[in-house]
Amino acid sequence: MSLLKRIEQNKSGGAPAGPSQPSSSDGSRLSSLQARRVSAPTPSSQPGSYYDLKNRVQNRLIAELDPSMDVTKTEEVRKTIQELFEQILSEENIILSRPERARLFEQISAEILGLGPLQPLLEDETVTEVMVNGAKNIYIERKGKIHRVPVTFESNDHVMRIIDRIVAPLGRRIDEASPYVDARLADGSRVNAVIPPIALNGPTITIRKFFKIPLTVEQLIQFGTLTAEALQFLKACVESRLNIVISGGTGSGKTTLLNVLSSFIPADERIITIENAAELQLRQEHVVTLESRPPNIEGRGEITIRQLVINALRMRPDRIIVGEIRDDAALDMLQAMNTGHDGSMTTLHSNSPRDTLMRLETMTMMAGMELPVRAIREQVSSAIDMIVHQERMRDGSRKVVNISEISGMEGDVITMTDIFTFEQTGYENGKVIGRLRPTGLRPKAMEKIEAAGLHLPPSVFGVGSRQRY
Repeated sequence: MSLLKRIEQNKSGGAPAGPSQPSSSDGSRLSSLQARRVSAPTPSSQPGSYYDLKNRVQNRLIAELDPSMDVTKTEEVRKTIQELFEQILSEENIILSRPERARLFEQISAEILGLGPLQPLLEDETVTEVMVNGAKNIYIERKGKIHRVPVTFESNDHVMRIIDRIVAPLGRRIDEASPYVDARLADGSRVNAVIPPIALNGPTITIRKFFKIPLTVEQLIQFGTLTAEALQFLKACVESRLNIVISGGTGSGKTTLLNVLSSFIPADERIITIENAAELQLRQEHVVTLESRPPNIEGRGEITIRQLVINALRMRPDRIIVGEIRDDAALDMLQAMNTGHDGSMTTLHSNSPRDTLMRLETMTMMAGMELPVRAIREQVSSAIDMIVHQERMRDGSRKVVNISEISGMEGDVITMTDIFTFEQTGYENGKVIGRLRPTGLRPKAMEKIEAAGLHLPPSVFGVGSRQRY
């Protein structure tokens, strides 16, 4: 994307949110930009003198930058911006202290190259989620706890411009006719935006950040998400091609665990991933990533998760990984698991392993096939081997609380056996105390695991050895 296009997205104050409309020439776009630049608003709720100065320096800087410059060369553009910035301050005899000068430069750079006031929060590795509730209320999640931060936008129009900058490069739109959108940042972070008239507090943005370096197995054990024994068992499940559903509530760490488990897939297998907004960080080379698409402004061109699952079956996959099942795509995912695509994985929102089965049943009914309930349950019990359930605990930590095996049917009921369960022993100093313990039951899937040439010691399941907790 050229610098001119990026600047237009940054500074199109008062323009409706959504992808910028193409104009006849670069020259006309630049003229339009310069016309808007004259009337840059100063928010009444902020110190006027500082924002007057920021707008004046920023407007002159934009006018003097080369519009053909490629903003993807971040370091080169940043160096050019800094040189012009120092020159403008010198020519206009603007005297600032070193901290004020650095702050002004970073804010202007963020407006041109980044996401404005959100950029420092996105660069902070301790922040896991950013929540914008209108222009003046911004919250972050750090270590599982939500905090308000002293950062604001200039106005709701400023928030809309940032939303537009996120969704426009992805070919998505957001306006009064389509007032919410799912998108992603360049680093894979998930973005959801909602605007008026359905967002009464003003434009709302929720950004779920992902680690630039994916979490490792060792880190999950260190954080207490699960134990070494449980991870050893799940590794064997993935390598022996068992079908796994990872369930849990919002922000419980399902996608993070899916990334870790997918790292156990052998490198010689072909993996197809299907997501609403591509966010999985698979480390294998042979990965094909598919992403659903919303309808265009005429209501056409929508590509659903279900259509992608059906199409993936024609792409010779060894494994199919669906980022999240939330609708009638559940039927096709179950069919894929039951027709030779063993080792597939997906995530699903639910409150418990038993609720996971109920939601799968309900979503399968959404396909409109009018299947008998028993037939659906037989499909579920045949397709799913393991359910791994995660929760975000009251102290903000994410923990696996159940690893349950689907063991078959008894009458019209799907039977399920807990292999590992989380036992909470206390709550001290704001921390949940407990451990994911084996139940002592040997899973039926051990036959398939051993048939794949994998052998787990009985101690993994708490059999034949006394474990200390």
